[in-house]
Amino acid sequence: MSTLTNAAEVLRLFGSGCHAITVTEVGARLGLPKASASRLMKAMRECGMLETIGDSRQHRPGAMMLDLAAAFRQSSSLMRDAAEAVAAVTRQYGHTGYISIRIGQEVTAVVDFEGTAALRVVSNIGQHLPAHLAATGRALLARLPETDLAALYAGHSDLDTILPRIAACRAQGYSLSIQETTPGVEGISVAVGDPGTGEAVALCLVYPHAVVTPQDRDAMIAALGARAADLAQRFGDPIFRAPDFSNRTTP
Repeated sequence: MSTLTNAAEVLRLFGSGCHAITVTEVGARLGLPKASASRLMKAMRECGMLETIGDSRQHRPGAMMLDLAAAFRQSSSLMRDAAEAVAAVTRQYGHTGYISIRIGQEVTAVVDFEGTAALRVVSNIGQHLPAHLAATGRALLARLPETDLAALYAGHSDLDTILPRIAACRAQGYSLSIQETTPGVEGISVAVGDPGTGEAVALCLVYPHAVVTPQDRDAMIAALGARAADLAQRFGDPIFRAPDFSNRTTP
């Protein structure tokens, strides 16, 4: 692999729940000789991609990554406007909000807004989750044509379960996750896209399952849906479907 490819693989390690890593760990996880891993990480430190944590041998992403993340978010009008929409719903209900994107079979939060409720869910920004197991992921997958969805999950052991669940999200216009990825946590999500750029984002609220009634949940789904509908009209999204409780197939 090229040096650039190896550097990218090092950075991807931090997207797997890893917050700090040593040269030895990089060598082991990427199959590189220790000397090669050391030279690679030294070069990454010198250009700001990595930095050491104090006097330890642990490395974390460098400050340059913050600038790149900010540039990524600001480069998308859809993401900026969606972030404003989620922030407004977060303020209204006090629960943590996210903007997420899908990358293949995974989904990750790229913008978050901490809730103000006394009991709230903490941020999981940057964590990669299986898309079919997350509310945000299913909302985004529901935007795909059925043939594309089947191709994406061809050969998956849970294909016969995944396709009907995504079809249900498509029919009802929103996705609900009840303690699937995190015990005690529930999430609701709607997705919207910009056909001009091919982007799609999921708007989401997450909250402790025990503190929200079904009526509260429906109100939050409707609020997210109304914000997403405004975005869909603004960006000319022909795929967007507003939440429809008459088509409800989830609890």
